[in-house]
Amino acid sequence: MELDIFDETKKITKDQEQLVYSLLTFAAEQLGLPSTAEMSVTFVTNDRIQEINRDYRHKDQPTDVISFALEDETEDEIEVHLEEFADALPLNIGDILISVDRTEEQAKEYGHSFERELGFLALHGFLHLNGYDHMEPEDEKEMFDLQKRLLKEYGLGRE
Repeated sequence: MELDIFDETKKITKDQEQLVYSLLTFAAEQLGLPSTAEMSVTFVTNDRIQEINRDYRHKDQPTDVISFALEDETEDEIEVHLEEFADALPLNIGDILISVDRTEEQAKEYGHSFERELGFLALHGFLHLNGYDHMEPEDEKEMFDLQKRLLKEYGLGRE
């Protein structure tokens, strides 16, 4: 999987970037994504994620993670079918934005490391990019069980 990582905050270390890269690569393998899949993760401040949350989700408050899945269709979007080119084109699954400020706050609140919270948020966003959600109880159970299993197998499970 091709994963581009951007740090607008300049607070994320190379080790933390590598953690996110290796966790999401591991998760992509577990979900059976093609090796040509592409995505990005961008680390931002609370102010920046609040702006994005307000502009795209109409919620004027900071949040921890936002996922923009490129496979999602909206009502006013033209439907494009590229199935016949699937083998020739890379699969771009979307973009994840993570608030470093909220990551720090939540790590303290939940009593675990910054790295564990960072991995949790990256994986949570990644699962959203891959069609998982938690709007209905049965969907929530499926997503959270998978999230818990992948974090544990990777080595970031909760003690």
